[in-house]
Amino acid sequence: MLSYIPVMLLGYLIGAVPFSFFVGKVFSHKDLRQHGSKNLGATNVIRVAGKKAGILAFVLDLTKGMLAFSAGWYFKGLSGAALASAFGIIGHSYSLFMGFKGGKGVATTYGVFLMISPLLTLLLFGFQFLVVKFSHYMSVGSIAAALMIPLLLYISDKAMVLVGLGLFIAVFIPLRHLSNIRRLLEGKESKFTI
Repeated sequence: MLSYIPVMLLGYLIGAVPFSFFVGKVFSHKDLRQHGSKNLGATNVIRVAGKKAGILAFVLDLTKGMLAFSAGWYFKGLSGAALASAFGIIGHSYSLFMGFKGGKGVATTYGVFLMISPLLTLLLFGFQFLVVKFSHYMSVGSIAAALMIPLLLYISDKAMVLVGLGLFIAVFIPLRHLSNIRRLLEGKESKFTI
């Protein structure tokens, strides 16, 4: 297990690069931590800096997931890819460079999932799109998509180490959305229109 520590650290450092913060600054001259939902993720970039900036932030954060998976695979095979991916998502959410603040991990998760299966990624994205379209809440779509990941990996007969990664994501992302869940229950969650 000790031999996996460098891969885990590398995954974390890749994930910790705060692209959304930089994009928000460049496009709006605002600190995302002080505006909108105060979250360092693509959805808040859309709220604060506009759709073009949000799409760029999403793509950059997605790329972190792809890089973390690829780095883990290169050094330690599939187990390394799964561990580096998990730590990449953690790094995005608790960035060393942002005082251990970050996003919710959704875009980075999509990057990981894209490396596992482009087809399943399209299905997952379509599912999340429909949930957001009909619920009008990005948080509901993100949580629903996260919960679908281990099921999709299992029924498509992916390796158990990837199913394990999916289970981690299915727990981690809803936990990152606890404040959103609280606001939903209180009727205070911001709506998101597609």
